[in-house]
Amino acid sequence: MAVAAAVASLLAACGAPDARGTWTLPNGDLAGTRAAAGSSIRAGNVERLRARWRFRFTAKPTYSGVFASTPVADRDAVYVQDLGSNVFALDRASGALRWEHRYRAPNGGPNGLAVDGKRVYGATDADAFALSKSSGKELWRRHLTGPTEQFVQVAPVAWKGLVFLSTVGFPPGGRGAIYALDQETGAVRWKLVTIRDPWRHPGEAGGGGLWFPVSIDEGGRLYGGNSNPAPWGGSRERPNGGAFPGPVPYTDSLLVLDARAGQLLWHDQVTPHDVRDYDFEATPVLATHEGADLVFGAGKAGQVIAWDRGTRRRLWTAVVGLHHNDVGPLPRRRVTVCPGLLGGVETPMAYADGRLFVPVVDLCGWGSAVSQQKLTSVDPRRGQGRLVALDAKSGRTVWQRRFPSPSFGCATVSNDVVFTSTFDGTLYALAAGDGKVLWQARMRAGVNSCPAIAGDLLIAGAGVRNGPKSVPELVAFGLP
Repeated sequence: MAVAAAVASLLAACGAPDARGTWTLPNGDLAGTRAAAGSSIRAGNVERLRARWRFRFTAKPTYSGVFASTPVADRDAVYVQDLGSNVFALDRASGALRWEHRYRAPNGGPNGLAVDGKRVYGATDADAFALSKSSGKELWRRHLTGPTEQFVQVAPVAWKGLVFLSTVGFPPGGRGAIYALDQETGAVRWKLVTIRDPWRHPGEAGGGGLWFPVSIDEGGRLYGGNSNPAPWGGSRERPNGGAFPGPVPYTDSLLVLDARAGQLLWHDQVTPHDVRDYDFEATPVLATHEGADLVFGAGKAGQVIAWDRGTRRRLWTAVVGLHHNDVGPLPRRRVTVCPGLLGGVETPMAYADGRLFVPVVDLCGWGSAVSQQKLTSVDPRRGQGRLVALDAKSGRTVWQRRFPSPSFGCATVSNDVVFTSTFDGTLYALAAGDGKVLWQARMRAGVNSCPAIAGDLLIAGAGVRNGPKSVPELVAFGLP
């Protein structure tokens, strides 16, 4: 340990980047672990967290509220994007506004940012952009959407001169794609369409694309979780997903690409011919455990899957949350389906010390071979949540903690503490070892966003108005 500390000091002295005490990528690191590096927050002091500063959001709410992303932070500032696509730089110590860049482009989210030494990267609903980290001035802007790529809702990841984003596709004819852009200019370096074949009925079908960030391993391989085909359910003319016959690769799949060239190296489809909107969307988590290089993926089907990155073989599958009528064709009559349209694993997982922490939403809906439940008809307040800790080697459940409200708030780890949040506005800190509740705080609005941890700060947003006195805001909780 002394040698490691000495090496770290030498690297810092030579100008090498040091990520300790910062959170510069949407999931904390390139591996997507959502584990804080260099945080001082741990089980022995987490109960001392108190609100240090607050920043109020004023954008007009979208379907997903006012704020739904993860803040990012370097050593001086916190950067945050609301669901109007507006970007704010806040003083890390006080929360004072340093600059703002307003786009006023409504986005259903989750969206979000990444930051490096010079630039802040993000996207509106249609364009990727880079801003000056010091002033907020726009440095470049790249339009990404069109007739077959209707929306951008993903947070970017910056890596070795490239920025990775994705469009998503909707009916009719949508075909979401992953992009690599040049960090300096925004020029498109490569593009991979995530729907392999042309739609049989392009006037009715659409889908594909990523809506959570990618992860990247040490060999330059990019991992993404692809979304579903649509329309789910079906119609009397084309029941049970007849608008998109066949398995529809690469929907609901783990995708692995060469990050430099954009070449698809391999994929594994989790739900062929998906008729229930079971995106496999959560950011893939990369880890090395007991000598094995692993990747973990999850999505709205309520399945968590581990692969060996070397052999590309599935090692285990864990089923989490409620399940009912969730496999095979749907009957013509309406039946209860669990997970429903807003159920399963909706937001990214976290990993630390041989355990995978999985946020779960227990919320059922209905399904039918000849009709379609509308997303706008789903009331998230009717659901419940849980956080499940899985053993990384076997997928066995080590512990789980249930919540009275859906867990849309990711999992985030700091030392021996794992954080999550629920839709009713409650932040939880649990012991990573056994799931015991160590601390909780009530936000002044509902939460469907994810916290970041930078040094002694837990930075969390609440962006869903859940009553007449709701206050959408970002709050930095700090240790004394």
